Amino acid sequence: MAEERKLITGPTFEEMLHPELIDPEIREQARRASVEAPLDPINLYRISWRDFDNRIQHVVLPKELTGVDTPIAVLTSTHFPTRSHKVGATYSVLIEKELFGDVDPWKHTLIWPSTGNYGIGGAYVAGRMGCKSIVILPEEMSEERFHMIEEFGAQVIKTPGCESNVKEIYDKVKELMASDPNMRNMNQFEVMGNYRFHYYVTGNTVIDLAHELAERGIGAGKVSAYVSAMGSAGTIAAGDRLKQEWHDHKIVGLEPIQCPTLALNGYGGHDIQGIGDKHVTWIHHVTNMDAIMLIDDVESKLGLQLFADEGGLRALVDHFGIPQETVDYLKTRLGISSICNILGAIKTVKHYNMGPDDLVVTVATDGLDRYGSVMDAMRRDYGVVDETEAIARVRSIFHARTTDYIWDGTADMRARWHNLKYYTWVEQQGKTVEELNAQLDDAWWEAEQAKVQAIDEKLAAYRKTGKI
Repeated sequence: MAEERKLITGPTFEEMLHPELIDPEIREQARRASVEAPLDPINLYRISWRDFDNRIQHVVLPKELTGVDTPIAVLTSTHFPTRSHKVGATYSVLIEKELFGDVDPWKHTLIWPSTGNYGIGGAYVAGRMGCKSIVILPEEMSEERFHMIEEFGAQVIKTPGCESNVKEIYDKVKELMASDPNMRNMNQFEVMGNYRFHYYVTGNTVIDLAHELAERGIGAGKVSAYVSAMGSAGTIAAGDRLKQEWHDHKIVGLEPIQCPTLALNGYGGHDIQGIGDKHVTWIHHVTNMDAIMLIDDVESKLGLQLFADEGGLRALVDHFGIPQETVDYLKTRLGISSICNILGAIKTVKHYNMGPDDLVVTVATDGLDRYGSVMDAMRRDYGVVDETEAIARVRSIFHARTTDYIWDGTADMRARWHNLKYYTWVEQQGKTVEELNAQLDDAWWEAEQAKVQAIDEKLAAYRKTGKI
């Protein structure tokens, strides 16, 4: 009978932030399943920036790579169940919708509009939680993305175009929603569960990391700037939490130079997969940003190839003196947008004239395993990286990073960023002007942040009673 059915649930927000709070027996089951049964629902308890030993997965980039004295720490995410942090956002979105009755896993089919990792995360989480899923993805995304979605048990619909062709995704969502009343749109660009995961879990993890690094003599116990490229603009939400902790903190957003939407009201195709989706998302708190910077997609891919080809890996160790263990850690934990974020972090250091006591944090959203086909194409177009080429790329792409294509978040500029939401959300997606204007008040965002506690309480109550 329906009333006897039980939702498949995972951790609370607090348990994702501090997994040591999870029942030790459940954690041990998840540890074993991570190797023996990676598709078992128990793996939902692996959604955390911390590993099974409660260590925050990160690397502090060596000066030999960045060319700057300011330490740049990179959170890495390949230890998550889908090898990307996006699984945290999809879990947060789905569990919230189930707990509050918006999604019935025995009735509804979930639609995950995506340009990559969110769709992969949605396929994984929904499949583990007993839901049927359709992932909508641009046809020009990497082959590996499509394979993973199908492996996790979801249907894939390919739409025309590349990373920035989100309008085509929205059109397909609208068509599907009109075709069946039991479809539910899990729109990462709109749903606040995406924002809440990064505000609370990612943001507080970065705060904890700053304190840990200070104990090791790195930084002064605070984060001077948080740098993130925007796709759905979920990841950059961590900056809202950091600015509450340190009011002089800088939140820096990155866009592809080939698609400078916030920077120049621009458009275009690009290949930094996962970012630059050619519109300002509903969940992006743009009036809290301090700068927008542009990064070239070709340079991001050329930089990644250093970690994909043997000549690049040898040069990093033998010529630049980067420790072998650091190179080994990085070579599987960086993707195209990860390099974009690192280049943006270096640009941030130079723009704000930061020194050795500052700390900049950014995120590696996925790893090299998603980009084998892209790296094959780079080798065809640019050749295999040997040591000489690697030396030139480190010096030109990393060390010589310039401070052009930067727009500071003045009051006028923030107003422009906010106003751009009108064209997608009011004209196309059914929001009202009143709803849009409400986002200009910080209280709107604070109310959304406060819902974390209510969601955790709701999940804790469900565990005890089995009733929503």
